[in-house]
Amino acid sequence: MLTLGAYEKCKRYIEQHSKETPEQRKQRMIFPCIAVSREPGAGANTVCEKVLDILQNKTKEPENSWAYFNRMLLEKVLEDSKLPKVVNEYLSEDKYSHFNDAVSELLGIRPSEWTILQKTTETVLQLGRMGKVILVGRGSVLITSKLSNAFQLRLVAPLENRIEHTIKKRSINRIEAIKLLEKETEARKKYVRSHFHREIDDPSIYHLILNTGKFSYDEAAEVIAEALMKKFPKCFN
Repeated sequence: MLTLGAYEKCKRYIEQHSKETPEQRKQRMIFPCIAVSREPGAGANTVCEKVLDILQNKTKEPENSWAYFNRMLLEKVLEDSKLPKVVNEYLSEDKYSHFNDAVSELLGIRPSEWTILQKTTETVLQLGRMGKVILVGRGSVLITSKLSNAFQLRLVAPLENRIEHTIKKRSINRIEAIKLLEKETEARKKYVRSHFHREIDDPSIYHLILNTGKFSYDEAAEVIAEALMKKFPKCFN
C-alpha cells in the first residue's frame, strides 16, 4: 500500500537535492545508499523503515534527510513528469555523463527511445548517486553495483516465516499466501535474469545477506545500520 505521506517524503528528498548548486554538490559529502534485494515475505519494508530511522538519528548533516523508495514509490515518482526532470537536472554536469553509458551497459542494449525499464534504471542510478537513500527492488542492487557509495543488501527468511508474514500483511489464507510467494519469487528472479543477466540469489552480489528468520525486525535493522556505519564511518556521528 502506498501512503501519501511516504510519497511526499520522497518528493521532498528529490526537491531538496535539486536546490543544490553545482558548486554545492562538488563540496558536500557523498553519503551512502543502500540497495536492497529481498525474498517476498522477508519483511523488507518494515526492516528498511527501521533502518531509515536509525540512520537519520546518527547521520551527519541531519537537515538533509534519508529517504526510502520501494517499488510502488519509485513507480509513482516515474509517473510524476516533474520529478524525473529534477533528477536528470541534478546530474546534468559533464562528470556524470557516464551514467547513460552505464545504463546501456547494464541493459546490454542501446535502444532508440526510453522505455519504462530504462527510466527506472536511470532514476535508480541517479538516486543512488545522490546518497542518503534506501532503494528496494527493481534490480537496484545491480544498477548501483559500480557506485562507490552503494551498499548491496539481501534479506531472506525461511519459507514458514514468510508465509506467516504474508498472511498477516495481506489478510489472506495459507494457500493463497503460498501461491503468492511462489509467484512473486519467480517474477523477481525472472526480472533480474531477463534484464540484467544475473541470478538474484548469487551471494557474490551483496555486501550483506541477512536472515530475518534469525533476527527480529528491530535486530535486523540494527545489524544493517551498524554494518553501513562501519563501511562509511565518515558519514555518521
